[in-house]
Amino acid sequence: MTAKVEMYATSFCRHCMDAREFMQAKGIEYEEYLLDLMPLEKNVMIERCGQKSVPQIFINDRHIGGLSDLKMLDSVGKLDKLLTS
Repeated sequence: MTAKVEMYATSFCRHCMDAREFMQAKGIEYEEYLLDLMPLEKNVMIERCGQKSVPQIFINDRHIGGLSDLKMLDSVGKLDKLLTS
């Protein structure tokens, strides 16, 4: 089973761009909610994780955090396990 990956982001945020590049390089398919194009999604994001900054990443509805959290999970070998569970 492939995990459901979601990212709340904006089209212009540098960390969001880096997160996109990171996930594309790893071959991770994800659904993206661009808050600058879909402003109502910001309220959904805040309800889901309590954070207002982007990017905010979820794997199988579990809040992972931002880009640094995603990279940390990868560096300790936990990201691939989350993506295949």
